[in-house]
Amino acid sequence: MKLNEYRVGMWIRVNDRMQKGYAYRLSAPVGEKFHPDFKPDLTPQEMFELGVFGGKYLTDCTDELPEEWFANAKLSPERKNPALNFFGVDASKPLAYWRQKGWIHPDDPRGWFQWYCRYFLGRRHEDDARQIARWKAMKRHLAQLQKHCQKGDWSCRPVQRQALLHWAYDSRKL
Repeated sequence: MKLNEYRVGMWIRVNDRMQKGYAYRLSAPVGEKFHPDFKPDLTPQEMFELGVFGGKYLTDCTDELPEEWFANAKLSPERKNPALNFFGVDASKPLAYWRQKGWIHPDDPRGWFQWYCRYFLGRRHEDDARQIARWKAMKRHLAQLQKHCQKGDWSCRPVQRQALLHWAYDSRKL
C-alpha cells in the first residue's frame, strides 16, 4: 500500500513472522500530531534508505508498511549485514538483550523502531510515553559526539553514530 493511502480510522492487520492476527487502528494523520517532546530528525523511510539494523529489520513487514519505505531501502532479508548500515558498523544488541531488559512491549515485539514506524503511520498506543522517554534518553550520545568529535568527522565514534541513527537522530549534522 502507498503512504498516501493510510488514513485516520483505518485498521492495519499484521501477519508477519513475529505477529499473527495483531491489528491496530490509526488515530492520527501520517507523520503528524506527534507528542510535543518527540521530534525525530528522520522518518522511517529515510532511516531505511540510509541503512539501519544491518538491513534485516522489518524485511517481512512489507504488507504492513508503505511500499515507498522499501523502494530504496538497504535490506538484507537473509541475515543482518552491518556493511549496509550508513556508518558501516554493527550497533545493535540482539533481541534477547532487549527482552531481558524489559524494553519490548508485546504489541511491538521487534522493539523501538517497530513502535516508531507504527507511531509515524498514526497509531497511538499505551506504550508511547515510555518509548518517547527512551528516545529522549539517547540525546546523551549526541552530547558525547559534540564533546569528542570534530564537526563533520563522521569517522569519529561510528558505532555511537549508527546507534543514534537507529533512534532517528541524524548525527551527520554534527
